Amino acid sequence: MITMDFDSAFPVAPGMTVLDVGAGQGRHSFEALRRGAVVTAFDMNESDLADVKTMFGAMEVEGEVPDGASGTVMHGDARQMPFADNSFDRVVASEILEHIHEDEAVMAEIFRVVKPGGLVAVSVPRNWPEQVCWKFSDSYHEVEGGHIRIYRASELVGKLQRAGLAPYKQHHAHALHSPYWWLKCAVGTENNDNPAVKAYHKLLVWDMMRAPLVTRFAENALNPVAGKSFVVYLRKPAVAA
Repeated sequence: MITMDFDSAFPVAPGMTVLDVGAGQGRHSFEALRRGAVVTAFDMNESDLADVKTMFGAMEVEGEVPDGASGTVMHGDARQMPFADNSFDRVVASEILEHIHEDEAVMAEIFRVVKPGGLVAVSVPRNWPEQVCWKFSDSYHEVEGGHIRIYRASELVGKLQRAGLAPYKQHHAHALHSPYWWLKCAVGTENNDNPAVKAYHKLLVWDMMRAPLVTRFAENALNPVAGKSFVVYLRKPAVAA
């Protein structure tokens, strides 16, 4: 399930250096690697990173890694990243900022490590679908490492601009996932045996595996209204000659 638009809004070309901040299970790292990038998956969760490293190796065995591309993992804190200034052509931060109290410190670090003229893609849960989840269930967000805030789009973009980044495009994604999480929150986030939850999950897996035209068309039509994620793309201004 890819949130960022790697085809037009956030192009990744062979040989580019890509940092996936808060990589989690690595979905965006894997996509960047398939496109020939030199990828660093960065996260605090060592278990997730071990899985990502295993998948990087499996992709290489299966011939999915182009010549010159590579994928590595690194453990660390996004508020103080161990990278030199101006290190990466592209930086992804997908569904991470809503977990961190010091979100502006992370934004400052993202600005620091991306190259002048480089691009940044940030996504967070969209405001109103997230509000519904919070109203239905305390356990959805009141857990260790859970969501600590709900962003307004203007608030997120404003903070990123104050960090020095210039937005150039935004959109919403994953409309088909909003009802799934509303269902989960309504019946209990741990109640995976609920018939409605099981049926909807089966639909989502089918959609992700097959990408049929009917669901792709439906989600694209619904994203502006009910997309679960808000995505913004930004550029670090180039240094003047």
